[in-house]
Amino acid sequence: MSTATGIALAVTEPGPLHRLGGWIRNDIRGAVSLGFLLLLVVVSLLAPVIAPYSPTEQDYNAALAPMSAAHWLGADDLGRDTLSRLIYGAPATLYACSLAVGIALLLGVPVGLIAGYFGGWVDDVISRIIDTLLSFPAIVLAIAVTGALGIGLTNGMISVGIVFSPQLARLVRARTLVVRGELYVDAARCFGAPTSRILSRHILPNTIQPVIVQVTLLLAGALLAEASLSFLGLGIQPPNPSWGAMLARAYQNMEIAPEQMYPPGLAILFTALAFNTLGESLRIALDPTAKRR
Repeated sequence: MSTATGIALAVTEPGPLHRLGGWIRNDIRGAVSLGFLLLLVVVSLLAPVIAPYSPTEQDYNAALAPMSAAHWLGADDLGRDTLSRLIYGAPATLYACSLAVGIALLLGVPVGLIAGYFGGWVDDVISRIIDTLLSFPAIVLAIAVTGALGIGLTNGMISVGIVFSPQLARLVRARTLVVRGELYVDAARCFGAPTSRILSRHILPNTIQPVIVQVTLLLAGALLAEASLSFLGLGIQPPNPSWGAMLARAYQNMEIAPEQMYPPGLAILFTALAFNTLGESLRIALDPTAKRR
């Protein structure tokens, strides 16, 4: 290949940002998923405005009421409006997912960078710890950590973030092992750049692409973990609304009013599906050689 041809290909080949720009136009499923999640954010921000009732307001005359003009999605066994609690449960869900994934990033990315860059006994020790943590079922480990930290939404999601961090650490470690052998990293060492600068300016930016995709998948996992912990009574505490807590409440009255399980269950399903679909779409957009599963 001639020099001119190589320059032409370098100029005309779309980069990651250009591919992301075309992704919205070309990937319908990704665009719909992103639109759904943005709508969820808007609903969370406007919950006090658009919710027809207070999420804790009780009307015993409307207990287990079916769908009607007064209660579009019915009411629970305490007469609280299901639609209002669903709307007010969205901010708690987004907060829980963001907190868990933020903790996972804060713990997992630095550990993965250190293990992959230094190698040797440092990598061996960290890898054994990661393997040990990954050998436990995630929800069981999250319940154990929640029991140690205390019951509550924040403590529950901190525990989920701790459980998720080994997955990110392993991903970043694998990518760092590849990037640390590149010529620009060797050049930075030769010029005497400190290790912190090499990690932050040369290695981290080149490991972030798979992390972005993994984050969207972990958001779906955090959503399901929060719902599971709230269902078990270890997450958000009554009377605060949560989709998992709503599902647990509806389960207690399933034989009397089974329709009460559908709103929180479908909200959890569609949100998790949107996160997963968005992650798959980002994987395709950021890596042109990848194929949709």
